[in-house]
Amino acid sequence: MSTEPEPAEDAQDAEPGTPGDATEGAAAEETSVGKTADGEDASAEATVGGDGEGAGQGAEDGSVAGAADGESAKQLSEAEAELAAQRLERERIEKRKAEKKAPVAAGAGLSGKAADLLAAVRAVESGEKPVAAVFSEPEPPRRPAQEPVRRPQPVPVSTSADAAPAAETLDAVRRALTEGGAPDSLAPQVAAALGEGADDLLREDPWQLLRVPGVRPEQADGFARALLGAECGPDDERRGRAVTVWLLDQAALAGHTALEMPALTAALVQRGVPDADAAVQSTLAEGEALVFQDALEDPAVPAPREADAEDDEAEERPVRVLVGLERYALAEESLADGLARLINSVPKEDGSAADWEQAAAGAEGSATELIRAAATHGLVLHTGGEASLAEPAALLRAARGLGLRVWAAVHSPVGRERFSTLVAGHNTANDSAPGSFGVVTVAGLLSGAEGPGRDPEGALDLDLLVVLDAPQLDVEAAALLAESLPDGARLVLAGDPAVLWSAGPGRVFADLLAARICPQVASRRPDPGPLGELVSGIGIGELTQVEAPGKEVVIVPVRDAGEAVHRTVQLVADSVPRAIGVPAEETQVITPGHGGAVGTRALNTALKERLNPGPGRFGGFDPGDRIAYSPAPGRTLPGRVVTADAEGLHLECAGESVVVPKERVEQSVRHGWALTAHQAVGGRWPAVVVVLPGDAAQALSRPWVYTAFGRADRHLSVVHGVDQALPRAVAEVAAKPRTTRLPVLLSTQVPTNS
Repeated sequence: MSTEPEPAEDAQDAEPGTPGDATEGAAAEETSVGKTADGEDASAEATVGGDGEGAGQGAEDGSVAGAADGESAKQLSEAEAELAAQRLERERIEKRKAEKKAPVAAGAGLSGKAADLLAAVRAVESGEKPVAAVFSEPEPPRRPAQEPVRRPQPVPVSTSADAAPAAETLDAVRRALTEGGAPDSLAPQVAAALGEGADDLLREDPWQLLRVPGVRPEQADGFARALLGAECGPDDERRGRAVTVWLLDQAALAGHTALEMPALTAALVQRGVPDADAAVQSTLAEGEALVFQDALEDPAVPAPREADAEDDEAEERPVRVLVGLERYALAEESLADGLARLINSVPKEDGSAADWEQAAAGAEGSATELIRAAATHGLVLHTGGEASLAEPAALLRAARGLGLRVWAAVHSPVGRERFSTLVAGHNTANDSAPGSFGVVTVAGLLSGAEGPGRDPEGALDLDLLVVLDAPQLDVEAAALLAESLPDGARLVLAGDPAVLWSAGPGRVFADLLAARICPQVASRRPDPGPLGELVSGIGIGELTQVEAPGKEVVIVPVRDAGEAVHRTVQLVADSVPRAIGVPAEETQVITPGHGGAVGTRALNTALKERLNPGPGRFGGFDPGDRIAYSPAPGRTLPGRVVTADAEGLHLECAGESVVVPKERVEQSVRHGWALTAHQAVGGRWPAVVVVLPGDAAQALSRPWVYTAFGRADRHLSVVHGVDQALPRAVAEVAAKPRTTRLPVLLSTQVPTNS
């Protein structure tokens, strides 16, 4: 790799500042769960309506704005359709849980510590002596009985969007907010989060304000003091419950589907809750969270001794107690059920074993193993880098030749176009192959806007589904996919396990790889050239110097934030187009966070001034601006501004026209010359400029560096100001763990492959 000399004349452009308010690539610590999966503070100041961007840009404010959108659309947008499909799936799961057992009293379905906690609460309420112990011997692992699969029905595209809150409701909420000293601009979000009677609910329980994205506990405390006066105190039971739910929400933004009890109680203490245990008990008793006991199985620890005839006391198995929100608990259980059904069902008869073997023999390298595994298994995992995409493409061609209905799902229109070029005959209009084929986005497939549609039972009308960039699947999207597949279908999850995990909660692909419940095919096809060599080394923890005779990799040292911004603009606008031949519109800047002196906001401001100056007459945007559009939380589509009119801001994203209503522009559209690594994951550009300012060292990890460097196809420039923090991060800083229940749920239903 080569190094450009330090330009002494640029030092005068230095500006003090740090990007530390928006650092990316770390999930929350056990006792500090207030960071998003993108690492940025999950809660912005309430006075600005919640500008925190979370795991994907606009992740927080966008999730509420969709429900409060003032316009009643005649047809669903892609994002609305996806959210509607997810709501429908959650309703289906709840109905299924109700059908599996008769109605019971609140809390009667709990066991172990959950039951003891609830019993203690009720004993206190009734005046009886609380139970002595909250820990008891755990029940055997749950083994659900087989039952018919009830799949989600397709979402009609003509369904109207959720209606905006009534004007009188908004007025009432504004009055309540004003009484408590909160900005009345929060009224639409409060009404959407709390529903009808939100004003009365706020006066009765002011800490319900924490349900609004972007509001922090200290802000809710001030609101409560203004409304309650002397009645307000840190030991208020309502505050304890609200802060508990808020912490679980923040944990979900950081990627956790649940929190271990010690981590939750420690975080409550940090937030000034005097009796953390009582706060958790109250939250469980009110049904605002669920508690679970998961048996811990460590191969290094001997199995507990069972009771015998002479000694009727058996050793207790070690357990971990988890607390989580119901929506993610249901999603993980649904995902485990759906995957177990696929694994245990017999794949559809679609050609003899000899036909599959012939197709496998005609493939190359590890594509042969992938075809053979898919021939006889309902679930297969495939791992590899960019070059390995040729192997799922070979599988699709082979399966289609056998007459199967095969589809591939990716996470962005850019990825859809890239993968389509690898599969011959992706335009099936003039193709004579017997099976059907298509490449769609995951969001389009789930919403029904793209793909094969669904059969009368609500299952996707296909035989084989390959999901690319599988590490980007969060637990809710994965659950909806698994439950939507028909019996006998094959599911192949393919992706690079070294990249950053999903923006949403869960680590589905990593959990499945660790569980070893199905065949795993590792590609032996390396990414080519100096860039492939560099990224492959990072994947195993080594930052090596590679030979780059064609300037495939260039290091640009900088001393401070101001110089980093200056050199980045210079690279994009001048150096890369002149020396590499890649125009500015095909060069992507990636930086660790959104805020600070070298975050995406600062870099986008500088790049716009140089590449497309203008007054920003369309809500801060001008025609020709590069943008990052977030149609739903955690999803980012690169594009450009075309124009604007009364309908809203007109964008072009991967060749598709998108109109963003003016009410949604501020929440879901940002300038996109510079992105975070989480926003860029799944995309590839001819040239990439990765910016590493000196004060971003704490944000770096091996997955972050691997993801950012791996977005470059022909050329990578690294604006380097972190000295030895970069090789240290690659060698020592792995992905921070996420707390999930999927491995335990799978272990009770699917035998482990040795």
